[in-house]
Amino acid sequence: MNSIVIVCDTLRRDHCGPYHRGLPLNQVTSAEQQDWIIPTPNMDRLAEKGIVFDNAYCGSTPCMPARRDIYTGRYEFLERGWGPLEEDDLDLPRQISGPPNQSMSEQLKNGNPVSYFITDHFHMWEQGAGNYHMGYTGFEFIRGHEADAWRTDPVDFPCPDSERVTKLERHFRNVHLTRNSEEDYFCAQIFNKASEWLEANHTHKDFYLHLDCFDPHEPWDPPEEYVKMFDPRGYDVDRFIPQAPYDEWRNHMTEDQLRHVQACYAANVVLVDKWLGKLLDKMDELDLWSNTMLVFTTDHGTYNGDLGRTGKLQTHQYDAVSHIPFIVAYPHGGQGTRRNQLAQLVDIYPTVLRATGKACPPDRHGLDLTPVFDDERAPLRDYAISGMFGKSVTVTDGRWALHQSPNADNQPLDWYGTCLAKFIPYDLGPYRDGKRAVIDCASWPTPTWLSDKRVDPSEHNNLVEQEPEQVAKLRQALKETLVTLKAPSEQILRLGLQD
Repeated sequence: MNSIVIVCDTLRRDHCGPYHRGLPLNQVTSAEQQDWIIPTPNMDRLAEKGIVFDNAYCGSTPCMPARRDIYTGRYEFLERGWGPLEEDDLDLPRQISGPPNQSMSEQLKNGNPVSYFITDHFHMWEQGAGNYHMGYTGFEFIRGHEADAWRTDPVDFPCPDSERVTKLERHFRNVHLTRNSEEDYFCAQIFNKASEWLEANHTHKDFYLHLDCFDPHEPWDPPEEYVKMFDPRGYDVDRFIPQAPYDEWRNHMTEDQLRHVQACYAANVVLVDKWLGKLLDKMDELDLWSNTMLVFTTDHGTYNGDLGRTGKLQTHQYDAVSHIPFIVAYPHGGQGTRRNQLAQLVDIYPTVLRATGKACPPDRHGLDLTPVFDDERAPLRDYAISGMFGKSVTVTDGRWALHQSPNADNQPLDWYGTCLAKFIPYDLGPYRDGKRAVIDCASWPTPTWLSDKRVDPSEHNNLVEQEPEQVAKLRQALKETLVTLKAPSEQILRLGLQD
């Protein structure tokens, strides 16, 4: 069958209709959210045609590590941080379409399906990543988002003073010179281009279309009428903050400014949902639901007032970041149903290969979700894990979550692979035997944390002292999971799991 994968960057689960189910945000997971109901009729529409996973979790964070999970079916954060694909990665598009140096005619003759990539995600081309597009039959890069060094015209343009000295200045110059209507917003371009590609290419057998939509990642500058849905002032505020600080928000903003940031984020989600509808309309028009699997998800969430924070990183992979939307429209059943199994982004790899008729290489961490589509009682995994390279590691069974901090010196720690740490820097030693020692890496200044998400979904209360048996159980589960995944043995030592 055909496959479409849609990854929207930094999409909070509680802002998606299939998960908030019409409740105000502050009644879904986190009371620190506003009392707004976020309308996402097209995500709801997709859920009616598909299967909603209630217990889906990210793996590696942040942006590009999550993508390497998807492209390789392996958790990146256990071996290295943000980086490009490497020669032995067996990336998903090449497994589908074969070597990229062949003609499309030769590719089809050899029985390899067409794959196509549409994105405005600048990090895909940026130094430190830069090669995730190479395995596709074809690709389209929509220019101008975030820190894309594109337009250089010497013109005046509106830009918050705080961003004049950051790379986000590029974004505001780019959109000033190229944005004339809502169709010029980046998510609109993504879904319009995807609809056009489907119109021209839907007759390919077992095609794979991958959409990587940077919205609702910051900078948050949606059309003002969308902002007014949540803040009647629109952009008539004393301070416009298009990118919330990755920190405790009270160090940078007033409560009123936080509310406006939350409004801009919510507006961006509504904008993404509207233009997602364009693609769903094309699916209806071409009757693609009968032969196409569509996966809709994100790389991770973000703190948006939760635990007193905004932005990502900073601390453990608490629910606001790790618990993600994951919806799959599957042609052979399951329409309008939900699943409780623990799904992760690494599962996209074997699932798409199965759909396109390709064998999954060995040593993948991901699990094929097809049996779960067919049977709501099918087993999958007992525990999901997530983390950022060199930081704490989270293990959860869906109810209990243990965020295991490393030992005091955060050693031993090795960076595997030939690439260097260019985007998020680490102090690396010389390359020897396939790895580099990480010389000095501070972890999050947060103690090991245990949460019971059934009664504390936003994870305010640390139960390590009150629930020692549960801590021991999850520590053992994390250790066994790392052994099963053949993670570097030093991870067990670094995390203090050897006993």
